[in-house]
Amino acid sequence: MGAVKEYLTQLVKVIESLPEEKVQDFVDTIAEAYNNDRQVVFLGNGGSAATASHFACDMQKGIGAAGPKRFKAMALTDNVPVITAWANDTDYSRIFVGQIDTWVNPGDLVIAISGSGNSPNVIEAVELANKKGAITYGLTGFDGGRLAKIAKKSIVVHSNNMQQIEDVHIVLDHLVYTCLKQIIGH
Repeated sequence: MGAVKEYLTQLVKVIESLPEEKVQDFVDTIAEAYNNDRQVVFLGNGGSAATASHFACDMQKGIGAAGPKRFKAMALTDNVPVITAWANDTDYSRIFVGQIDTWVNPGDLVIAISGSGNSPNVIEAVELANKKGAITYGLTGFDGGRLAKIAKKSIVVHSNNMQQIEDVHIVLDHLVYTCLKQIIGH
């Protein structure tokens, strides 16, 4: 089997292993935030930062523009001056907590994306979001790491391949987008 076929075959197996009830809960949790005018905040590092930005764009513009009301979605990864100020003036592990403290209110939804589930800045952000009364959702891989344990809800992509984990996280974004468009009737 060639490398292309092998990668795609493995990726399909990883997607098929996702627990459908958890994926449905993820869709329902985001739909509930939208229906209740709650803010949804995304965060992550590296490839997960790109997924956070993509997710926020799909929700804010894609769903918000198609639906009867705007979707309050943002990615804490998108304000580079704020990120670098927090990193420079405190520590890199604090780049999200200052933003969580500013923007997140009780009942808001914080979606933390970390392939390993062990990124210190993601863990600190989720711990603070939990203390503030937010609903926290972790998207992880491997064995879920600490994130799967501290987030109120989580989906663990059971793979040891970071690229496949990141692929599935973006598939979850597009799955949520597609389901929400159906839910709101567009």
